[in-house]
Amino acid sequence: MPKKPSTSSKGQRKVHKVMKRQKAGKLKSGSGRKVASRKQAVAIALNEARKARAKIPRKKASSTKKGWIDTVICHNA
Repeated sequence: MPKKPSTSSKGQRKVHKVMKRQKAGKLKSGSGRKVASRKQAVAIALNEARKARAKIPRKKASSTKKGWIDTVICHNA
């Protein structure tokens, strides 16, 4: 069984801090609006952790997106 890429403790701390800010209602997006979505808060947290050079694995592209793009290209041709 292949070993899963681990997240660094630096990254975990960063994500934890951002999620606490979101829960307190103090997390803002790039446009300055408050972040209400938990998914958006996670995305911001991972982005900030990567910017801080934390060891965070990249999200793999989903195979369904690739299939959808191929379908659109075939139908438009």
